[in-house]
Amino acid sequence: METSPKSKFFRFEESERKWFVVDVQGKTLGRAASRIAHVLRGKHKPTFTPNSDQGDFVIVVNADKVIVTGKRPELKTYFRHSGYPGGDRVSQFKEISSKNPEWIMENAVKGMLPKNRLGRKMIKKLKVYRGSEHPHVPQKPETLVID
Repeated sequence: METSPKSKFFRFEESERKWFVVDVQGKTLGRAASRIAHVLRGKHKPTFTPNSDQGDFVIVVNADKVIVTGKRPELKTYFRHSGYPGGDRVSQFKEISSKNPEWIMENAVKGMLPKNRLGRKMIKKLKVYRGSEHPHVPQKPETLVID
C-alpha cells in the first residue's frame, strides 16, 4: 500500500508578512470588505493554512468615500446592546458614516473573518483611515487593487 505525501502545515513563525494599501474611494463596501478579509486571512498565498494566521497587513485609506448601492444609505442599520434590559441601540448608516466611517469598514471586514481567537488576531492587522494619509509609509506598502 502506497502512502501519500504529507501535507505541509505552515506555522505563524514561518510566514512572511507584507503590507498592502487599499484605496476604497468609489468602491462598494461589501466587495471591498470581502477582498480585504481574503488578504487578512492569507487565502491569497499558496501557504494558506486554515488554523494559522498566514495573512498580511492591510491599510485602508479614504474609508469615508466608500459607497453602498441602492437605498442602503437610508435603510441600513447597525444594532448593538449594552447587556441591560432595554439597552438596545440602533444606528443608521448615514449617521455613522458621517461620524465614524472607519468603524463601518472595520465592522464589514470583521464580519467576514472567523468568529474565534484567530479572527480576533487577524482583525488587528487591519488599519483603517478616513483620508488618504496614513502613518505606515516606513513599512513600504504595496498597492492592492480591488476590482
